[in-house]
Amino acid sequence: MIRAFLAVVILMSACLLTPARAQDAAAPFDGDLQRLAEILGALHYLRGICGSNEGAKWRNEMQALIDAETPSGDRRARMIAGFNRGYNGFQQTYRTCTPAATVAIRRYIEEGSKISRDLTARYAN
Repeated sequence: MIRAFLAVVILMSACLLTPARAQDAAAPFDGDLQRLAEILGALHYLRGICGSNEGAKWRNEMQALIDAETPSGDRRARMIAGFNRGYNGFQQTYRTCTPAATVAIRRYIEEGSKISRDLTARYAN
């Protein structure tokens, strides 16, 4: 009985003393992914108020990005927070489509395309 108890204690100690695996270590391109998520959030809001009739296109693009990257924990939370930050930032500023909103849409599409191309060129297998 004591041997079994001792074996359990040793096993538990080994588990507790084993260094924790980095559950969600940052990738070198996480900053770019967060910026892309923020752009997708901004586009989701801006395209909606500018009458694009795209529905959930930009939210679906964000979901596809999450599905492709499969982040968990903090990385996933940061990506989602970026999307929400982009959406909420413009929601607080624009109530209707304006010429400035149209310019922002164009610039964000260009920036998002550039980030996508750069990430693909740099990190695609």
